Amino acid sequence: MLQDKYKTTVMEILKKELGDRNVLALPRIEKVTLNVGLSAKKDAKFIEEIVRTLTVITGQQPVKTLARKSEAGFKIREGQVVGAMVTIRGARMWDFLDKLVNVTFPRVRDFRGIKKSSVDRTGNFHYGFREHLAFPEVSPDAIDTIHGLQVSITTTAADQKEGMLLMKALGFPFKKSST
Repeated sequence: MLQDKYKTTVMEILKKELGDRNVLALPRIEKVTLNVGLSAKKDAKFIEEIVRTLTVITGQQPVKTLARKSEAGFKIREGQVVGAMVTIRGARMWDFLDKLVNVTFPRVRDFRGIKKSSVDRTGNFHYGFREHLAFPEVSPDAIDTIHGLQVSITTTAADQKEGMLLMKALGFPFKKSST
């Protein structure tokens, strides 16, 4: 399990690489957020399909996100559903991360690795999936439409270097640098 790997192997790697720090000062993962935005399709059936997909993937009921203000150019009214999101923490978070690294990334079509730019300057990780079919819980036969989703991992890392070190130690498959 990834949580056990973090407590044993990853913490030792982080201590060695970042200097002998207090265990509580080492970067760790706080939460994982999955987000799906609606584009032009705003019918109730598509929204329910997104909610069902996020529920199957995470095991939690997602929250529908609403537009804060009207935008005539995008044909959005205030209070209209514009997406769905779910935040996972604790044991579910570690199970999801384990599945993400070991099952989902290898199932992505034409996957060549994660770009280093996926870790922002504050050490958080963001990755967008074009198709939700990469997740093993989603059955291709049971879906009507394919949609993308965004996975954001919030960490306590101070900068991009610490975030990259944490993600690499957890086994995230980053692209090899050509230098």
